[in-house]
Amino acid sequence: MTLTDFLSQRMAKAFEDAGFAPTYAVVRVSDRPDLCQFQCNGALATAKTAKQQPRKIAETIVADLEMHTEYSSVSIAGPGFINIDLSDTLIVSRLSALAKSGDMAEWKTPSAQMILVDYGGPNIAKPLHVGHLRSAIIGEALKNLLRLVGHSVIGDIHLGDWGLPMGQLISEIESEQPDLVYFDQNFTGPYPDDPPFTLADLERLYPQASAACKESAKRAEIAKAATTELQNGRPGYRALWRHFIDVSRAAIEREYADLGVSFDLWKGESDAHPFIENVSTILRDKGLSVIDDGAEIVPVARDDDTKEIPPLILFKSDGSVLYGTTDLATIFDRVQTHKPDSILYVVDQRQSLHFEQVFRTASSAGLINEDQLEHIGFGTMNGKDGKPFKTRSGGVLKLRDLIDMVDERAKERLEESGFAKGLNADEAETIARKVGVSALKFADLSNPRTTDYIFDLDRFLAFEGKTGPYLLYASVRIRSVLEKAGIAADKQASMLDDTVFQISSPEERELSLKLLQCDDVLRSASEKRLPHLLCEHAFSLAQAFSKFYAAQRIADEENASLRQSRLAFAALTGRQLEGLLGILGIDVPERM
Repeated sequence: MTLTDFLSQRMAKAFEDAGFAPTYAVVRVSDRPDLCQFQCNGALATAKTAKQQPRKIAETIVADLEMHTEYSSVSIAGPGFINIDLSDTLIVSRLSALAKSGDMAEWKTPSAQMILVDYGGPNIAKPLHVGHLRSAIIGEALKNLLRLVGHSVIGDIHLGDWGLPMGQLISEIESEQPDLVYFDQNFTGPYPDDPPFTLADLERLYPQASAACKESAKRAEIAKAATTELQNGRPGYRALWRHFIDVSRAAIEREYADLGVSFDLWKGESDAHPFIENVSTILRDKGLSVIDDGAEIVPVARDDDTKEIPPLILFKSDGSVLYGTTDLATIFDRVQTHKPDSILYVVDQRQSLHFEQVFRTASSAGLINEDQLEHIGFGTMNGKDGKPFKTRSGGVLKLRDLIDMVDERAKERLEESGFAKGLNADEAETIARKVGVSALKFADLSNPRTTDYIFDLDRFLAFEGKTGPYLLYASVRIRSVLEKAGIAADKQASMLDDTVFQISSPEERELSLKLLQCDDVLRSASEKRLPHLLCEHAFSLAQAFSKFYAAQRIADEENASLRQSRLAFAALTGRQLEGLLGILGIDVPERM
């Protein structure tokens, strides 16, 4: 039970004892911490049904609460707002329980699910670019968060590895290297283990093939025929296509690893291809698909729609499929293989209409309930002109180039700030990478995911303010305090078990309440799928510790029990802060 749950439960009992319905007896963290720690506005809502003045109701409730020792102060503000301050005894009791739990926070979901998170979505044979950044970062954070609170979670990259682009590539390679064994239909194998191209070749060939097909109808027909043969299982084409995947995956893994992003499944559209027939049969048997101008479509519009919802195209008039078809087949595969309770799609919110069509179709077909499918949409990372981030020449920036740019600027910031002093080259390189990743990830995740944000690397890399580097420094400083006091990392858990916390100052009280609020933050962030709530809490926690650190003696406190308590505050704060950063996929360096 979170702290606000506990307080709401007590408040509900007070409402019931006074003869009022407990519906509105909800306690939340105060919007005005300068006035009180917690508040309840239930008296105002209750007044409408009870036909009494809200302040009169509030007086009755406060009289009940004042008899309990959990509160140091319960008062009424305005027309009937109930303001609450907790007793230090209650705060210490809950703080001690948190310290002894061994966790950064105690809340776990009461209804654990099997959740599959679809994020990443890069295309084979194309370099990752900045457009892949948000999906990967947000998806990784949600995967980590949902696991932490008790769900079973599978992360799937869902590669774009099927369809016409593959046929375009195959035919382009054939036009340049027609003598390769992959194009000899009499060749029986085995095919070479090493690909006849490099990643750089693929990056050249992909746009080259696409442009050629746009310029020539004949060339486009050749690519389409190659696609059909690939999907029908032509051995040489399948072997070449496998090379596309292997070469591309090596680069994708490397670049995502640099960002601290990983996947449990490396499936793609090709894995869904065998299930297209299953899905189309189900839709036809249920009478859900119709033929329209040669194409097979699934009408999904509803009478109560307030906007136009076009039908999902199952097969084009030429028999080819679109993303909607493979997405349905992917759902079929996932349900059969993993039996998920929920599937989350972390994809640009501009794709919302597509997912609405797919979700409605999947539900109508009986593949899965519509409420088990969620589109976790997000905004774009924009340049200072407010438009999606581009290179100076106007092109799409490669993710590799962005990572390298951030690394280089992080090194410069470490030098400028003096943090690189005394570090050898390897250590400086490692710390710079962690600082750069923290800047990039925190800047992204600290914005509500549904909003756009402006890419400003200098601001992201600042060591003050609401930034990743600031939180890294705060975490490293806590480690330093404990190390100087002789408290090694492997001794902190036992220290927290044995410590009797003392609240001897406003700073300790504020820090205690911040630590105890983490349960509510985890619940809200996981249920609403909003990682920025974790960022806000991490920043406010670091600020609360900074005030505590500036106001109180810690390692050099003369009173032994007080010294032990304050070191325990540092250890517990460090544990929670590093835990939050870990969920966000941010790794804390040993020193800075």
